[in-house]
Amino acid sequence: MVYETIICPQCGQADEVKRHGRTKNGTQRYRCYACKKSFLTTYTYNGNKPQVKRLISQMAMNGSGVRDTARVLKVSQNTVIRHFKKK
Repeated sequence: MVYETIICPQCGQADEVKRHGRTKNGTQRYRCYACKKSFLTTYTYNGNKPQVKRLISQMAMNGSGVRDTARVLKVSQNTVIRHFKKK
C-alpha cells in the first residue's frame, strides 16, 4: 500500500491533516486541524484549470462569443466573462 502525504493548501501543515468524509460524488475530503479548513486534493471544476483559461483567450481571438465559448469548454458564461474582466 502506498501512503501519500497530504499537505494543507491554506497553511502548509502535513501533520494535522486527517480524512474528513467524502463528497456527494465519492471524492475524499480532508480537514486540517491546524487552520480548521477542509479541502479536496482534486477538484472537478474546470474554470480554474490553466488550459481552460488559455482556450478562452484563444477562442476570443478567433472571434467566438461568450455563449459559444462557454458551451464548447463546458464552463458557465460568468466564468468566461470573469476571465476577461481580470485582464
